[in-house]
Amino acid sequence: MIEDGKYCVDILNQIKAVRAAMTTVEGNILKKHLHECVKDSLNSGDSFDEKVNELVRILKR
Repeated sequence: MIEDGKYCVDILNQIKAVRAAMTTVEGNILKKHLHECVKDSLNSGDSFDEKVNELVRILKR
């Protein structure tokens, strides 16, 4: 769009749309991780605190 000389506001709108889509994907992956991976690891005896710290580190990025 930039190379084609599109209007800046249109480019910004597209960027915002991509960000919103990525946020949705991120949320879906996090939800799946919590429901499946974290739940399974806790059932196998892994440390709850370790899993919480892992998620906090990821979310701080």
